[in-house]
Amino acid sequence: MTAPTERADAARNRLRILDAARRLLAADGFAELSLDAVAKEAGVGVGTVYRRFQHRPGLVYALIEDNEARFQASFARYCAADAAPSAHDRLRAFLHGMADLVEDNRELLLLAEASAPAGRYRSAPFRRHHEQIVGMVAELAPGVDAAYLADLLLMPYTPGLFDFQRTERGWEVARIKRGLDTLIAGIATAERRASRR
Repeated sequence: MTAPTERADAARNRLRILDAARRLLAADGFAELSLDAVAKEAGVGVGTVYRRFQHRPGLVYALIEDNEARFQASFARYCAADAAPSAHDRLRAFLHGMADLVEDNRELLLLAEASAPAGRYRSAPFRRHHEQIVGMVAELAPGVDAAYLADLLLMPYTPGLFDFQRTERGWEVARIKRGLDTLIAGIATAERRASRR
C-alpha cells in the first residue's frame, strides 16, 4: 500500500514553512525560533504550523529531513554522471558532502542531539547513510568489515564532536575532509595488503 499523496496546497504550505524557518534561523538563530514566529514569517496560520509539526523538535526534524533529501538528490546526480565515478570517488564525494551537510545544519543537528542523544543512531538518515557507506566500502575493499567501517566513517559527523572540532579546536571543514580522505586511503590500502597475502 502506497502512502497518500500530499495535497498541492499542503505541499506548498510545507515548503513555505520550511523556507521561513530557514530564514529565521539564518537571521536570529535557534533562540528565537518558535512555531508562532515561523507561521508569521511564512504567512500561514499558526494552527497550520502546529497541525503539521506539533512542536519545535518536530519542525527541527522536518528541516533535517528536507536537507537530507536535497543532499541525497545531489549525490544521486553525481553518481549518474556520464563517466560513472569509481567506488573511491563516490565514497569521497559522499563523505565530503556529509561534512558540508553537517556544517550547514550544525545548529539543527545539535538541537536534535540534545533532545534525543542516541536518537541519531535510530534515525532514518543514519540508517540510510550507513547502508550507502557499507555498499561503497564493500565495493572499494571487498575483504574488510564494511559495516564496522561504516560506523567509524560516520562518527566524525556526530554533531557534538563536529561542533567541538569547528569551535573549540578551530578546525576548518577542509581539514576534516582531508582526515576523511586519509581514512578512505587507509581502507583501500588495507584491501591491497590483504589481497597480496
